[in-house]
Amino acid sequence: MQIVYLDAFSSHPQELNLSALEQLGALKMYDRSTREEILDRAKDAEIVLTNKAVLDGQIMSQLPKLKYIGVTATGYNVVDIQAAKDRGIVVTNAKNYSSMSVAQHVFALILTFTNRIKEHDSIEKWTQSPDFTYYEYSLSELAGKTIGLVGIGDIGEKVAQVAAAFEMKVLVNRKSEMQHPKYETVSLDELLARADILSLHAPLTDENKGFMNLESFKKMKPSSLLINTGRGPLVDEKDLRQALDSGLIAGAALDVLSNEPPTENNPLIGAKNLVISPHVAWATLEARQRLMDIVAQNIEAWQSGEPVNVVN
Repeated sequence: MQIVYLDAFSSHPQELNLSALEQLGALKMYDRSTREEILDRAKDAEIVLTNKAVLDGQIMSQLPKLKYIGVTATGYNVVDIQAAKDRGIVVTNAKNYSSMSVAQHVFALILTFTNRIKEHDSIEKWTQSPDFTYYEYSLSELAGKTIGLVGIGDIGEKVAQVAAAFEMKVLVNRKSEMQHPKYETVSLDELLARADILSLHAPLTDENKGFMNLESFKKMKPSSLLINTGRGPLVDEKDLRQALDSGLIAGAALDVLSNEPPTENNPLIGAKNLVISPHVAWATLEARQRLMDIVAQNIEAWQSGEPVNVVN
């Protein structure tokens, strides 16, 4: 059985143990694949793996041997689910492989602002200090601060657990409006008003696209921070630029943007009090290995006639 991985580059497969995957079929891996290359590379494949390479109905109609699509991510919007279902093609995703890694990154971003390690990384300045210590920026504790979580799925739960370990107060806003069994659940407006740190963990929908806009920033504390490791389009980037430059909020740290990679005219370039990491929160070595193990387990379950993590 032939397995073709269309865009393996982002997982850095050279660092991973792929033996479980290799035992399931003849594995061919490509760093990236254009639309035309997909048709050539996957023409004889029964199994295709994709992370960002788009597999729509037109592509599937030209891959007659295709029986299974494994999405090497949790989100599966790159696959036309209905078209796959119409053709009897099973589509699976990988869940909860990076929750702890993303939660860790959330706090790495938060601590960038509270502990100012980068700003004080200068032994030269320290040698010139007349005292045993020096600091050019005010530092702050997380204990006693309020973190507001927009969405609390697998990742949000991990973030809440870490926040609790820092002795923070956790507030939650949920689409279902059901009270969380452990954390205080409030309206979005109340969350915006009370949170010292606002962390986004909601899935992207038509309803919440750009919901973090100028109106939302005006409801936040001037001392508050925005953290987004969820989906870039949840934030209106032009409005965030205005909020940062005008001091509506104290800072923002983002791991995701509306377009990735960003274009040279992205409105956030040069914004005040902004930290951006290049969509790496998910990408610890452990999370990437876990992802490949889940992908292999998904294929093995499908081959045995008992598929799991099916999304269509």
